[in-house]
Amino acid sequence: MKSQLRALVEQGIDALRGDGTLPAALETPAFAIERPKDRGHGDFSTNAAMLLAKAARANPRALAQALVATLPAGGMIAAVEIAGPGFINFRLSPEAWQQQLREVHARGADFGRNEDGRGHRAGVEYVSANPTGPLHVGHGRAAVIGDCIARVLAANGWDVVREFYYNDAGAQIENLARSVQARARGLTPDDAGWPEDGYRGDYIREVARAYLDGASVEVDGRTETATGDIDDLDAIRRFAVAWLRREQNGDLAAFGVAFDVYFLESSLYTDSKVDETVRRLVDAGHTYEDGGALWLRTTDFDDDKDRVMRKSDGSYTYFVPDIAYHLSKWQRGYERAITELGADHHGSLARVKAGLQALDAGIPACYPEYVLHQMVTVMRGGEEVKISKRAGSYVTLRDLTDEVGRDAVRWFLVARKPDSQLVFDIDLARSQSLDNPVYYVQLSHARICGLLRQLHERDLPFDLDNGLAQPQDVDNPATRELLTALSRWPETVQAAGQQLEPHLVAAHLLELAQVFQSYYNDHQFLVDDADVRDARLALALATRQVLANGLDLLGVVAPEKM
Repeated sequence: MKSQLRALVEQGIDALRGDGTLPAALETPAFAIERPKDRGHGDFSTNAAMLLAKAARANPRALAQALVATLPAGGMIAAVEIAGPGFINFRLSPEAWQQQLREVHARGADFGRNEDGRGHRAGVEYVSANPTGPLHVGHGRAAVIGDCIARVLAANGWDVVREFYYNDAGAQIENLARSVQARARGLTPDDAGWPEDGYRGDYIREVARAYLDGASVEVDGRTETATGDIDDLDAIRRFAVAWLRREQNGDLAAFGVAFDVYFLESSLYTDSKVDETVRRLVDAGHTYEDGGALWLRTTDFDDDKDRVMRKSDGSYTYFVPDIAYHLSKWQRGYERAITELGADHHGSLARVKAGLQALDAGIPACYPEYVLHQMVTVMRGGEEVKISKRAGSYVTLRDLTDEVGRDAVRWFLVARKPDSQLVFDIDLARSQSLDNPVYYVQLSHARICGLLRQLHERDLPFDLDNGLAQPQDVDNPATRELLTALSRWPETVQAAGQQLEPHLVAAHLLELAQVFQSYYNDHQFLVDDADVRDARLALALATRQVLANGLDLLGVVAPEKM
C-alpha cells in the first residue's frame, strides 16, 4: 500500500512540474509515506508538500492543495485531508483493503518478500565460538539472531552466505589441549598440576577418554583419528578441536541453525593470509616500528590511539587475523559483511575497521557491519540458573533446548533487541498460557487451522474466490485493525532487513495474533450465510498465511494443532 501511494504522489509531483506549479528542474525530495500514530488522522500521511514547498519557495498548504488536486478520483483513496502546515492525510477505500487481502492470498508464502537486495551478496557471520566446549546460552542468542538476520536479508532479496569462523588457534586452544592431556593422565581439576587456565567441565573427561580409546571424529568431510599418545600435544589438540567442533555442530543442528561456510582461523596462517595482510599494510604506508614492535597508525582512521600489530616477540596481536579474515570476505565478493558478536567484543571493532581502511583496497568505511548482543540471564522459579555439570560453569544451549523446546528458545532469544539485556524465564517459556508469546502466536495459527477442520466436519462449503469478492466490514474496528496489521507485514520485513533487527518480526507476529484474537472473539466464522462465511474465512486464512510467513523467518514451527 505504501509503495502504491508513493507512486501516486510521485505522479502528482510530475504533473505539477508539467503545469508549471513546480520548477521543471526541481528534484523530487525524499518524502515519507507514514502511518499516523493517531488513527483518527487517516491510514497514511505524507510530508511531500512541505518538502517541495521549501525547495520551490511556495506556500506549503497551497502546494498541498495543488498536489491533492492531481490525485485520481476513486481507486485506492477514499478521502484526502490537509492538516497542519501541509501534511496530506489519506483514507483508503474499502476496495483498497479488499485488494490487499487478495494480494496476501495471491502471493502466499512470498507475501512480504521483496527484491531490494537482488543481485547483491551479503555474508552473515555468527556464533563463531571457540571450539573449546559446548555452546552456552549466549552462543544460542548469537545463533538465532544471526540466523534470523540471514533469513530476513534473504526475504529482502539478498544472496546470503552464512558463515562460522572457528577460532582454532591461540591460547584458548592451547588450554584445551593441555586440559585434555591432564585428564588423559588421570588428573582432575582439583588436583595439583592441573593447568592454571584449564577447562574444568565433565566434557573434558569425555574427550580424554575418546582420545585414549583411539576414537575417530568426522567433521566437515575430514576424519581425525586419535593416536592415544598422551605426550603428543599436537595430536591431542587436533582431536579435541575436531571433537568439540562436531559437538557444536550437533548443538546448532538441534537448534535449527546451519552454515554454508566454516572458516578456520588457522587457515589464515597456513595460507599466509596474515603475513600477506601485514605486508599490504606496510606497503600502504600506515605502519611504523617502535620499541621492536610493528604498529598500525589507526589514529589516521579515527581510533583513539595507534595499535600494536606485531609484538616484539614476533607474535601478532589478536586483531590482526581479524583484519585478514575480513579482507578475505571482501575478496570473496561479500558486498556486505555482517558480523553478530557478543557486546564484550566491542573493543576491537574500531581497529578492525581501521585496519581494513588502511589497506587502501577500496573497502567501504562501514565494512564490516556489527550487530552486538548483550548477555542472557536464565531464571527458573525466580532464581538464576548458572551451572551445567557437564559444562562446568555455564548453562549450555543443548540443556536449555532439551528442557524448553527449540521453538520457545529461538523465540525468546530473538524477540528482544540484541543490545538489550535478556532474562530468559524457563517457567514462562514452558508454560502453555497466553502470557507466553510464542505459545500465543502458534496457538493463533493452529486455531485458524482448526476452523478449516470444523468446516470439513460440518460439511460446509468454502469458496475462497467468493470470499475475496465479498466486501470486508472495514467500519468494524476489529476488522479494520486486522486488515491494517496484515498490510503492515511487508513494511516489517523490509525494516527488519534494512535495520538488521529480526526482533521486529516477533513483535509484529505477537501484535497480529492479538489483533486476530480480538477479531475472533467478535465474529462467528461457520455461519449459515455462505457469503459471510467465505469472507470471514478468507480474512482468517490470510492471517494464517502471514503468521506462517513470519514464523518461518524466525525458524519457528507454525503448528496446525496445539
